[in-house]
Amino acid sequence: MRPVNRDSLPHLTAVAADLVRGQGSTAIARALAVWWGISLGQRCRFFGVPQLRRHPSSAIRIGADCEFRSAPWANQVGLDRRCMISTLADGASIEVGAGSGFSGTVLAAAGSIKIGAGALCGANCTITDTDWHPIGYEARRSSVRGKVSPVVIEDGVWLCLSVTVLKGVTIGAGTVVAAGSIVTQSLPAGVLAGGVPARVIRELR
Repeated sequence: MRPVNRDSLPHLTAVAADLVRGQGSTAIARALAVWWGISLGQRCRFFGVPQLRRHPSSAIRIGADCEFRSAPWANQVGLDRRCMISTLADGASIEVGAGSGFSGTVLAAAGSIKIGAGALCGANCTITDTDWHPIGYEARRSSVRGKVSPVVIEDGVWLCLSVTVLKGVTIGAGTVVAAGSIVTQSLPAGVLAGGVPARVIRELR
């Protein structure tokens, strides 16, 4: 335990305040999950209130011991938004494995997003399995949904700050994706990848 003195007091006070605010956020988030029909595992914690929305006839399942940071005070790297978890169409699903963590992360599925256990999403990441709108102008005007293709993020993946993962991508277990990358194609397990679009940089031991 760090000694309480003038040097440590501001930090210890902020930590205590975060814990108290986190308890309130967790209670509200659990109530929202019940309202939206979202399966939420035991011991999930919320720092700031997320935005949740489940489309009828779709499913959102979140494993135990996950953590969601949605408030500016919850992550000093700087959050631009709350965590936003939503299904967009009938039959869509989002599955999150146990022990995963998210900071200001968007998960939006019109088909399927599956995230393994122990995955980490740094501040302001976006994961979506749809183009949202077609490329063609007439199709966009008629509100046709863009192409949809499943996203799979395997166990222990770390998406660093502001990574975007687009439709049809699988990221293998233990892979790390560098900050600011856009993942448009699948990545193998156990590598460091980065860039726009993301490419393998080297293997990880």
